[in-house]
Amino acid sequence: MTPVDPLMADFRKFVWLIWKYLGLPEPTPVQYDIAYFLQHGPDKICIEAFRGVGKSFITSAFVLWCLYCNPQLKIMVVSASKNRADNFVKFTMQLIHLVPELHHLKPREGQRASSVEFDVGPAVADQSPSVFAKGIDSQLAGGRANIIVSDDVEVWNNSQTVAARDLLIEKTREYSAILKPIDGFNTVSRIIYLGTPQTEDSIYNKLPETFTKRIWPAQVPTQEEYAGYGGDLAPMIEKMYREGKHGQPTDPRRFSEDDLIQRRAEYGAAGYQLQFMLNTKLSDEERYPLKLKNLVVMPVPPEKAPMEVYWLPNPDRELKDLPNYGMAGDKLYQAAGMSSEFAAYQMKAMSIDPSGRGKDETGYAVGYMLASNIWIPEAGGLEGGYEPQTLERLAKTAKKHKVQSIVIESNFGDGMFAKLLEPVLLKEGVQAEIVETRSTTMKEMRILDTLEPVISAHRLIVDPTVFEKDDETIQKYEAMIRSHKSLFHQMTHICRQKDALRHDDRLDALAMLVGHFLEMMNQDAAKLAAEQHAEWLRKELERYHESPLNRNFQGNGGHHMWASLV
Repeated sequence: MTPVDPLMADFRKFVWLIWKYLGLPEPTPVQYDIAYFLQHGPDKICIEAFRGVGKSFITSAFVLWCLYCNPQLKIMVVSASKNRADNFVKFTMQLIHLVPELHHLKPREGQRASSVEFDVGPAVADQSPSVFAKGIDSQLAGGRANIIVSDDVEVWNNSQTVAARDLLIEKTREYSAILKPIDGFNTVSRIIYLGTPQTEDSIYNKLPETFTKRIWPAQVPTQEEYAGYGGDLAPMIEKMYREGKHGQPTDPRRFSEDDLIQRRAEYGAAGYQLQFMLNTKLSDEERYPLKLKNLVVMPVPPEKAPMEVYWLPNPDRELKDLPNYGMAGDKLYQAAGMSSEFAAYQMKAMSIDPSGRGKDETGYAVGYMLASNIWIPEAGGLEGGYEPQTLERLAKTAKKHKVQSIVIESNFGDGMFAKLLEPVLLKEGVQAEIVETRSTTMKEMRILDTLEPVISAHRLIVDPTVFEKDDETIQKYEAMIRSHKSLFHQMTHICRQKDALRHDDRLDALAMLVGHFLEMMNQDAAKLAAEQHAEWLRKELERYHESPLNRNFQGNGGHHMWASLV
C-alpha cells in the first residue's frame, strides 16, 4: 500500500510548512480554522476575516496545495485591480521557488513563467495557465479554470452606489461561464470569495444561496452585535460567544486587546466595525436610517381607528412570515397594543408618482390620518404611466379607499398626468381634490427628511397585506432588479447620497403622501395657534373692558377713543 502523503491529507500541515519557510510563527487557531474551511468547505464559499489575519496568504498557500495534490488544475485569481491579482500570483510563484517540497512545481523550459501567469512543471500543455491573474474590470472570458479565487473584488471605489454594486455583481456572474464543470476529467469546480464588506449592501451579503459564508471577526461579538451576523459566524467564534467570551479577542496571538483598542482609535468606530468586526449592520446604522423595525404592523381599519397605537420590539411580536426586504438583522413587529378610544379618520389621501419615460413604475400610496398617526392600507407600483389601464386602476383604488385628496408629482409632463386622470376619476365617481406638487431639492434628502421623523417615532402604521402584495407584484421582474422594485427594499436602502437607489418609485410616492399629511398637520397647527391667539386677545379685551381703569377712562370721555382702538 502506498503511504499517504501527510501534506496532501491535511492542508493545515501544508500551511505549517509554508509558515516555517517564511520565517513566521506557527499559524494561529483562527488561521488553522480558515485553512480547514478551505479544504473541507463546500464548492462555493465566502470567507470574511478581520484585516491582518492573513487570509490572502492562507489562500495563496491553498492554491499551491491544490496544485501539489493535482498539478493539472487551472486556477484564476481575480481582484479589484489587476495589480493586486498580479501580486497574489507573484507571491504564489515565489513560494514554489522558496519551499524545497514544491520545487517539482517549478515551470519547465517552454512553459509560461511570468509574474502574472505561470504553469507548474507536471502540467500538460493547455490553453489556460496553471495560475493566472485578472482584474475584475478586465475581460474575464478567454480562460477556463477549475478554481476561481475572488480576492477582495469589492473595494470602496466600486461599491458606494447601488449602480456600482449592481455592475460589480454582474461582472462576478461571469465566474460561472469560466468555471469548468465537474465531469469525467475535472473533479474540482470551486469559487472562493475572500473579502471585507464595504457597506451593509455588500455584494458578499447578496451571494446566491448556493454559497456558504463564514465570518471570523477580531473580537467575540457582544449581544448587541451578534444579530448582525445572520448566523454566518465561524463555528469556533460561535462557540466562544456561547461560552460568554463577549468582547474578547478571537485571535490574541495576532491582536491582543490593547492592539484592538489601538486599531479602533485609528480606524474610528464605523471603520473598525467594517475592517475588524465585519459587522456591516452597526457601521451603517446612521447611513441607512429607515428601519423596518420602527414600523408598526397591524391591520388598518377602514373607517375608524384607535387614537393611540403602541410600539414595542419584543421577540414574541416579531412577524417572521411576512416578506422582509430590509437589511440583515432588521425585523418586522406587530403593534404592542392600542387605546380603547376610537375615532373617524381626519383625512384620507392618495399619492401618485407617475412613471417618467415608461422605464419605471408608477408608484402610488394610500394613507389615512388620525391624530399624529399615518395609516397605510395600500401602496405599490404599476407598470406604465399614462396608459388607460394604469389610470383606471389608480381611479378604482382611490374610489375603494374613499380618498378626499390625490397628490400627484408634476415634474414630468407639466401636469399632463393630472389632466388625464381627472376624467377617469369622474367616470368612477371619485370627487377628490387633486393637489400637484413639484420637487426641486435632491430626491434622497427630501425623502429621508420626510420619512425619517415619522418612521423613527413609530407613527407609520402599515397593513400586513402591503408587505405581501409588495412581494407579489415584484415577482414578474427579472432576478437582477426584482428586490430593487420592492417598496421596503427602497425604504431600507436609501441614504443621503445621490443615486443611492436603482429604483425609487414606490418609496417616492410614500414620501409624497407622508409629506402631504405633515403639511396638513402644520397648517392645522398654525390655524389652531391663530385661533388660540385670537381667543386670548378676545378674553384680554373683555377683561380690560370690565376693569376699573377702563371704566374711569370711559367716564373721563375716553369711550370714543377706546372704541376706535378696538
